[in-house]
Amino acid sequence: MKPKVVITHWVHPEVIEFLSQHCEVVPNLTHETLPRGEIIRRSEEAQAIMVFMPDSIDRDFLEACQDLKIVAAALKGYDNFDVDACTRYGVWLTIVPDLLTVPTAELTIGLLIGLSRNMLQGDRYVRSGKFKGWRPEFYGTGLTGSILGIIGMGAVGQEIARMLLGFEMNVLYNDTVVLTEEENEELGVTYASFEYLLQNSDFVVPMVPLTSATKHMINKKTIAQMKPGSFLINTGRGSVVDEQAVANALASGHLGGYGADVFQMEDWARIDRPLGVPRELLENVEKTFFTPHLGSAVDSVRREIAMEAARSILQALDNEMPNGAVNQP
Repeated sequence: MKPKVVITHWVHPEVIEFLSQHCEVVPNLTHETLPRGEIIRRSEEAQAIMVFMPDSIDRDFLEACQDLKIVAAALKGYDNFDVDACTRYGVWLTIVPDLLTVPTAELTIGLLIGLSRNMLQGDRYVRSGKFKGWRPEFYGTGLTGSILGIIGMGAVGQEIARMLLGFEMNVLYNDTVVLTEEENEELGVTYASFEYLLQNSDFVVPMVPLTSATKHMINKKTIAQMKPGSFLINTGRGSVVDEQAVANALASGHLGGYGADVFQMEDWARIDRPLGVPRELLENVEKTFFTPHLGSAVDSVRREIAMEAARSILQALDNEMPNGAVNQP
C-alpha cells in the first residue's frame, strides 16, 4: 500500500500530482482552514502531513496520529510547532527556509512606501470623486535620506537592506550577531545598539523569530523610546509587537504609522493569543496599512515552497534525512 499523506491547505495541482506518484494523497481542495478535529481525523493513519501557517502541531496531535513520520511545514518560521514533541514521538519536522526571503523583503518595502507616502489615503480620495486635480495635500515622508532601523539581521533583514541600497537610506541594524566589516559595507548598514536604533530611526522593522525573549519586544516602553512621528513595520511575527501599545501610540501621535502583514491572532502556540486585531487598529485607517499575511504570496514561490515540502516528505518516507529538518528524531 502507498503511504498516506495529508495536505492541510490548498496547494497547486502540480504538488498533488507529484506526491500522488508515490503516495495516497488526501488534499484540502478548498481555500479554507479545516477544523483541527478534521485534520486529526484525516491524519490518524497518515505517515506524513504537509502543514501551513494556520496549523499547530503539539503533543496531543502527535498522540492521536502515531503513524506520522514527518511533519513537513511549508513555511520558514515554525514557532507554532512543538519541535520537542516531534522529536520525542520520532517525527521529523522540516521547514522551507530560503524561498520566502525575497518575497517578504519586497512586501516590507511595499508597506514602507505605501504607508509613508499616504498611498491608501490617496487611493480612497480619488475613488471618492473629490479629486479635481493636484492639490497640496497628502504630503508624506520619503525614504531617500531617512534612517531605517532593522532589528534582526538574518536573511530577510539583509535582503531588505540590499533592496534599499538604491534608495540611499541610512540603515542601522541590531542583532546578537554582528556582521563583518565587509558585510556591513556590502549592504550599506551600520551596527547600532537597540536603544540607539529606536531613538534615531525614522522607520523601525523588527525581523526576529518569535521566542519568549522576543514576544512583545516592541511594547509601550520601547515605543516610547522611538523617534516621535516614526513608522513601525512588522512583517516578521505578530506577537513580536504589542498591538495594543501600538494602537495607543498611534492615537497619541507618538507613532506616525503602523504597517503589518502579520498579527498576534496568528500565533497559535500562544495560549493567550488574541482572537482578532484590536478594534482601535482596524479603525485607524489614516495611520495604518495592513495586508493579510502576503509575505510569501507570490504564485510561483508558493508553488515551489509546497513542492520543496513534498520532496522532504518523500525523503523521510524513504528513510533519508529530509531537507529542511530542524530536529533529529
